[in-house]
Amino acid sequence: MATLLPKIIGFLINILSFFSAKKAAKLALKLFSTPRQGRYTDKHKGFTAAVNINYLHYNELKIATYHFKGKGDTVLLVHGWESNASRWKKLITQLQLKGYNIIALDAPAHGCSDSKIFNAILYSEFINIVAKKFKPKFVIGHSVGGMASVFFQKKYQLNCIKKLILLGAPANFTDVNQRYINMMGYNKRVATALNQVIIDVFKNHPNHYSTAKFIKHIHQPVLIIHDKNDKIIPYDDAKLIEKNALNSHLITTKGLGHSLNSPDIINHILNFMSCD
Repeated sequence: MATLLPKIIGFLINILSFFSAKKAAKLALKLFSTPRQGRYTDKHKGFTAAVNINYLHYNELKIATYHFKGKGDTVLLVHGWESNASRWKKLITQLQLKGYNIIALDAPAHGCSDSKIFNAILYSEFINIVAKKFKPKFVIGHSVGGMASVFFQKKYQLNCIKKLILLGAPANFTDVNQRYINMMGYNKRVATALNQVIIDVFKNHPNHYSTAKFIKHIHQPVLIIHDKNDKIIPYDDAKLIEKNALNSHLITTKGLGHSLNSPDIINHILNFMSCD
């Protein structure tokens, strides 16, 4: 039933599109921008009980941040869609052993951060607020958190940042959007109107928002890690980002999936951060 639900919702939105394509598209965008998971639950009690939450603000929205103090360089951790800062527990432990000063944040509409909707553009503004406060040397982003990290650095060009690490990051918003359209089974009326609604809201065509394009404006070394069999973000996305990056290194894994949560990944990250 769970696999049929998106198609059922998509079918109903398709029907609505014959009365008002714009209303159907607005509803489709709202569904696309509303995470179903990512808030803290009972399974996260071990993480939330062990840390203090500090809040920064973007406009009137609270940004939940978590500070694991260390005497070394500062690392900013940026999680992905329907997740939260607790996804970094294993990496945080290893970074602490190396003495790093660690900052993690919750994305909009995730964890303890405010907002009812999520998108990579809003997330990039959250990242900017946190980065200007803590001045990280390294930024590590998973999935759309990697995309938002590139959006942020392309726009603000913070000199304190010396290296970026992208884990399973998507190359283009248009491809992410198309996978959503396919998953829901939207008709052409909805798909066309959805593009126009995105232009109306964000003032740019969806193809403007591209990690692969924005990476061309980032001069810092970039480590890209992507699994060959990632079922969420295709491996070709990593190759496209690498192709366009000015200074990058791609590590390909097999069998780790989209989460890329393993000791080997942590070792790759630590090695990249420590090398000149």
